[in-house]
Amino acid sequence: MRLSDMLTQYILEMLESEGNAEIRRNELADRFGCVPSQINYVITSRFTPEQGYIVESRRGGGGYIRITRAVGDKSATLMHIINCIGDSLDNITAQVMINNLKSASIISEEAATLMLTAGADRTLSAVPPALRDKVRASIFKNMLIAMI
Repeated sequence: MRLSDMLTQYILEMLESEGNAEIRRNELADRFGCVPSQINYVITSRFTPEQGYIVESRRGGGGYIRITRAVGDKSATLMHIINCIGDSLDNITAQVMINNLKSASIISEEAATLMLTAGADRTLSAVPPALRDKVRASIFKNMLIAMI
């Protein structure tokens, strides 16, 4: 098993048992015999808002990184995702977000299918390629707002 997979598994186990994972980078790096930047890589690539996680960090001597699942209240989860989208959204990221929402039973299968279709490159083919991600973000945000 690769180091990044072991770190991911460790964090997921903390999330399962405690509901959140509070990590001190240096301590975790010492435990796994790696450098703190490897911890950063795992967190930034595997625990993103698009994948359903909220990551908070506090710097300094007593600093920590806290990871929680963005679940619970449907409206709060949808608002969190809306706020994370920004001004543009590529097709792959939209697909991941929609599938994560469906897997977490926040949206129905039918809603997921509609959202995937509405944001597909084929659907947006009349929109100039340079503007598609902006249009997709707007469509996606408005569809999520309608579900709140």
